[in-house]
Amino acid sequence: MSLLFELKAVGVHYGKVQALKACGLRIQAGERVALVGSNGSGKSTLLRTLHGLVRPSTGSLQVDAAARQAMLFQHPYMLRASAQTNVALGLWLKGAAWKEARVQALRALERVGLLALAQRNAKALSGGQQQRLALARAWALRPDVLLLDEPTASLDPAAKREVEALMAEFAQAGMTLIFSSHNLGQVKRLASRVMYLEQGRLLADLPTHDFFNGPLPPEAEFFVKGELV
Repeated sequence: MSLLFELKAVGVHYGKVQALKACGLRIQAGERVALVGSNGSGKSTLLRTLHGLVRPSTGSLQVDAAARQAMLFQHPYMLRASAQTNVALGLWLKGAAWKEARVQALRALERVGLLALAQRNAKALSGGQQQRLALARAWALRPDVLLLDEPTASLDPAAKREVEALMAEFAQAGMTLIFSSHNLGQVKRLASRVMYLEQGRLLADLPTHDFFNGPLPPEAEFFVKGELV
């Protein structure tokens, strides 16, 4: 497996707030990495750092520049336009001719089960449909790495299952997934590796089975038991 990301003692500051503290990790192609921890633990900052949206204040970040990335935010922004146009615009910005971008957009919508809603205004879609549209928008760019920030937060159970199924299919096709989640059942179902963060520190980094069945640092053990109560 090829190395996609390597962080060495990375720290990130927002003014006087330190969001990440001496974070070190390596992520290989094909992994399914879940980031867990309470609100404010640094999960979103770590995702944004990996995606290049946030620059490390200290330490070093090495990224495989040849690996294409896409990121799905917790509340994806929808243009006041059709679902097809929302997908096509990203492809057009990447250099595709507009006619071809619209054709590829329809393929992407079909991939996530939204072809019948291609001409529906994206802002009129349900929360689950918008999240699937955001996945189509990302998938259309053919990324090697997909980063997702709480991809099923606030979705109803049916919509969560639909999004999870798409994530699993993408991973099975060889895409690397890095996602944050408060849903530990989802983590068990989708992740091959779990990273636990607390107050910006990476305290545990283990295969999923070991994370849920082996010894953990006290903070991580308390978090898991609290989540499972």
